[in-house]
Amino acid sequence: MSTFPRVLLRLSIGYLLVIWGVDKLVNPAHGLAVSSRFYFGWFSVPWLMTLFGVVQVVLGALVMAGAWRRYTYPVVAVITGMTLLGVWRSIVDPWGWYLTGSNALFYPSLIIFAAVLLLLAEDAPSPLARPRVPPVSVS
Repeated sequence: MSTFPRVLLRLSIGYLLVIWGVDKLVNPAHGLAVSSRFYFGWFSVPWLMTLFGVVQVVLGALVMAGAWRRYTYPVVAVITGMTLLGVWRSIVDPWGWYLTGSNALFYPSLIIFAAVLLLLAEDAPSPLARPRVPPVSVS
């Protein structure tokens, strides 16, 4: 993949995480409602929304900076994969013709997840990103 699309993809995915994180910090009730609706209430704890918000903001900033890609990209893949699973009805039946609770506006979750997988697969050195430091060998 050429440089500009890779940088744009990294910046947009990172900024999405920042948006999600800030939303949890300034409006934890929204995060709690999302948890209840899409994740069986498993994460419906107010302090957990704050923790998730901070983690997502920091993770998003690291992704935008291109730092620690070996670690940040897989974490982002898990987060966006969980999001994809949470809205699976909207992927299978975006218009709700057969499944209740779907919404065509959630279909892009599949595209976001695919973009993160592409970042993982195309993890080549990128300008405007922190370069990977080679491992130190101890003899």
